[in-house]
Amino acid sequence: MAVGPTISRATLLCALSVAAALICVLTPARCRAADSSRLPEKATKELSPGLLSMLKQKHMTKHSPILVRAFKEEAELEVWKQDATGHFQLLKMYPVCRWSGDLGPKMHEGDRQTPEGFYTITPKLMNPNSEFYLAINTGFPNTFDKANNRNGSFLMIHGNCASSGCYAMTDEQIAEIYALAHDSLASERPAFQVQAYPFRMTPANLARHRTSPHLAFWQMLKIGNDHFETTHLEPKVDVCNRRYVFDAQRSSTSPDPLVFDAVGQCPDFVVAPKIAEAALAKQRADERQYAQLVENNVPTAPVYSGLDGGMNKVFEAQFPWVIVPLAIVLPPGAGLDLPQLPPIPWTDNQGSLANRYFGVLMRPTQVPRT
Repeated sequence: MAVGPTISRATLLCALSVAAALICVLTPARCRAADSSRLPEKATKELSPGLLSMLKQKHMTKHSPILVRAFKEEAELEVWKQDATGHFQLLKMYPVCRWSGDLGPKMHEGDRQTPEGFYTITPKLMNPNSEFYLAINTGFPNTFDKANNRNGSFLMIHGNCASSGCYAMTDEQIAEIYALAHDSLASERPAFQVQAYPFRMTPANLARHRTSPHLAFWQMLKIGNDHFETTHLEPKVDVCNRRYVFDAQRSSTSPDPLVFDAVGQCPDFVVAPKIAEAALAKQRADERQYAQLVENNVPTAPVYSGLDGGMNKVFEAQFPWVIVPLAIVLPPGAGLDLPQLPPIPWTDNQGSLANRYFGVLMRPTQVPRT
C-alpha cells in the first residue's frame, strides 16, 4: 500500500529529530546561538538585502525583539518585530509547509498534535545542527502544559516540510526565520515569545468551531490574542489554577508581590487599564458578532477532520503525499484524550464573554483607576 512509505518516512524523521535534539543537550556549546565560531554556516547567514530594506522601511533595527504567531487551520506563521515606538508590527507572513495532528492542543507523547499555547524561546532552544536543516524548539511542555499533565518532547519549528508534532517550513523559510530569531537573541533581550493558535481567533472561526471540546481552551488563548492585537505589545504570561493569565500586575492596594502557583489558586491581580480597556472593547465587539453568528446558526466545522494535519495551499501541489488519514499514523489505543479544564475567568467583573460562557468568576478583580 502507498501508506507504508509515508509511515516509515515520518518515523525516521522523528527519530532523527530526537537524535539531533539529544546532541544539543549533550553538547550545548554546539547549539548555543551566541557562540558563532562553532555554528554551521547555515545558522549564521545574514538577512537578505531585501529583508534589511524592509526593516528600514518599517523603522525596525536588525537586533530588535521579535514575536512569532502560528495558525494551524490557515497554515500561516507570522514574524512580528519591534519598531522604534516599542510596539510590534508584522514583518512577514510565511505559509506553513506542514503541521501534524488535528486542531486542538498537544496532550501526550505520540499523539502527533502540534502544540497550541504561549511559549518562551531562549537561546538554548535554538538548534543549528538539526537534521531538519535548522530548528527552533518551542519548549513544550511549558508551565501550563505541565500543570495540565500534558507531555511530549522536541516539538519544533523547523525545515524539511515534514512534521510529527511540529510546525514544518521549507529550508529557505526556516533559514530566514532562524536568522531573525538569532539576531533578536543577540540583543540584550534573552528570549522571544511564540503564540500558537488553532486558527485566527475571529468570531467567525470560533462560531464555526463552537461544538469543539477544546472551545474553552481556545477562548482562554483568545484573551492573550486580544491583549496582543489591541496593544501590539508582548503579553506577559503567567499560569495559576491550571490556566493562562495575561498581563497581571499587583494591585496598588496590595502589600504583597504577586506569586503564581501553576496548580494553585490565582492571587488577586489587576491588569493595566490601557491593556484591559482596549482588550475588553475588542472582546465585547467580538462577542456581539459571535452571538449573531450563533443566532444565525452558521454551520459548524467537524470536531475532528480525520486527517493528519495540514499545509498551506501554496504547497499542496508540491507535496500531495504528506496529508494522510489520522487513524493511519496514530498507533492503536492512542486516541486523543480530552481532559476538562477549570472555568476560565476574565480579569474583570464586567460580564465578559469568557465568564458568561465558561463559569463563574473566582474573585472579582477590578481594573485599577488612573
